[in-house]
Amino acid sequence: MPTTPPRHSAPTSARPEEAQRIAQSFGAHAQRYDQARPSYPDDLVARILAGIPGTEVLDVGCGTGIAARQFQAAGCAVLGIEPDARMADFARARGLPVEVATFEAWQPGDRKFDAVVAAQSWHWVDPVAGAAKAAAVLRPGGRLAIFGHVYEPPAELAEPFAAAYGRVVPDSPFDGRPARRPLELYRAGYAQFADQIRATEQFADPEQWQFDWQRSYTREQWLELLPTTGGLTRLRPEQLAEILDAVGHAIDSLGGTFTMDYTTLAATAVRAGASAISRR
Repeated sequence: MPTTPPRHSAPTSARPEEAQRIAQSFGAHAQRYDQARPSYPDDLVARILAGIPGTEVLDVGCGTGIAARQFQAAGCAVLGIEPDARMADFARARGLPVEVATFEAWQPGDRKFDAVVAAQSWHWVDPVAGAAKAAAVLRPGGRLAIFGHVYEPPAELAEPFAAAYGRVVPDSPFDGRPARRPLELYRAGYAQFADQIRATEQFADPEQWQFDWQRSYTREQWLELLPTTGGLTRLRPEQLAEILDAVGHAIDSLGGTFTMDYTTLAATAVRAGASAISRR
């Protein structure tokens, strides 16, 4: 994974105020974000929807609607919650109803859903309040699914990226991280999400899922995606250009293309019925 947190699956270690600035930076690049970011495995979507009581889905931190459109294509009625009005406007223009709010502040009224999903967004949500709110808006038998991608570029790309980023942003809160981080770090983050869901006592025992897949990138495709990752979204043009130049040369040295190994992780649980909750 790049050394900066690209609105991805692992909890960020940045200071709260820095994390908030990063969170608010993605909307400035909404179109590029939507075009460059990968979608989610179809098997994940199907597994989330299997066995739930209906087809009403709430997408927490929906962004531009990448995951939401997959659930719509599977026949679901999806409502997005997104704190960034720019991202919300982009998603609305592509057919997704969106309400602008953080999940914690959002007012559901008496609305209930069959699934609550969070695609690469749950690390921006207060985990205790978020799990409790998800339980409150889910119908019995509905599913909470928190998921996101983990990806590690080849060392031939990760190391030049880390070196260039360190030169450009020497005082970054992400400086000093290794160029590549083990998958176990991200699995541990999802285990923590599962523990927080379990602590609500409103769900059946959480599960952790893993989907492994690959995607090939050209130089142009990867350099289009990289500026949408957290930490790069707020760089000055000349800073970004230096990093992209270093990574571009590295891709050239690999023949102009490379294959990315992706892992999509999920922490998920089914909302217990009223009778099951009362026996706890």
